[in-house]
Amino acid sequence: MKKGTIIAIALVALAVILGIALISGYNSMVTLEADVDAAYANMDVYMQRRADLIPNLVSTVKGYAAHEQEAIDSVTEARAKLTGAATPEAAAEADAELSSALSRLLVVVENYPELKASENFTQLADELSGTENRIAVARKDYNENVTKFNLAIRKFPNSLLAGLFGFEKKPLFAASAAAQEVPNVEF
Repeated sequence: MKKGTIIAIALVALAVILGIALISGYNSMVTLEADVDAAYANMDVYMQRRADLIPNLVSTVKGYAAHEQEAIDSVTEARAKLTGAATPEAAAEADAELSSALSRLLVVVENYPELKASENFTQLADELSGTENRIAVARKDYNENVTKFNLAIRKFPNSLLAGLFGFEKKPLFAASAAAQEVPNVEF
């Protein structure tokens, strides 16, 4: 075999190997991005479920504690922001605001033993609690998928492909600084 033929075969083999590596890297980033999108969609489903439960909870509380309008209004406004959130960042901010408003509302509920004893309220509170647990798990899953994706697009040689094909870093779903503070409720 001639030296030129051997070099040509080696170059073709190298090109095939490089092509397979590029295709594999691209496909893995597409898969990871799809996992992020699916995890966000799952989290969004649970947040929507919570948003759907809130009007019933608010109605029940209104029946017993109509003069606690400020707490009721803050929950309603926060729910509206969450359902209108278009990005993970906006959803995280609205979610933190809603969690804080719900906490304040539940503090108000403590002053109404007859409300706490209501079967309707108890059932709604249980459903809301279960939904909150599902949201927490979905957030964890989302953040794990985002972390995997972000690491994949930062590692060499995927970082070259990520830049070439427009893969960008995804935001983690993080609680806002306000969500870390204990709400101050005064009567």
